[in-house]
Amino acid sequence: MENHTKPPKKHLGRKIGRMREILGIKQDVVADKLGISQQKVSHIEQSEEVDDATLEEIAGALGVKPEAIKNFSEEAVFNQINNTLHDNSSLNQNYQCTFNPIEKWVEAVEKNEKLYEEMLKSEREKVALLERLLGEK
Repeated sequence: MENHTKPPKKHLGRKIGRMREILGIKQDVVADKLGISQQKVSHIEQSEEVDDATLEEIAGALGVKPEAIKNFSEEAVFNQINNTLHDNSSLNQNYQCTFNPIEKWVEAVEKNEKLYEEMLKSEREKVALLERLLGEK
């Protein structure tokens, strides 16, 4: 018995949406760049097939080549990230901080204390002004 299953169709709209999400671009930004509505971008991302002209425009709006969208694979993205993390693991082990985090924390606390004191002084001045105004009436 032969298995004549067709390869799964490439849902181009879904690839566009995932590529856009990974790039951190919102649908309305793509819509503005293309001069169309956000709903139209949503409709394109829900479409299984996208014509070449539209794909070219969307790729331009995303700053990628149309082939990058056509060949997009989440598995490939995760493999690339995994390989990058694995290749750089020795670099991460030798990483040395260029500042003292405790000193930075102390600086932040001191800055907050100064801001609090300034805010408290301002509030005291407001209270004194209000008391003076109420005393005049």
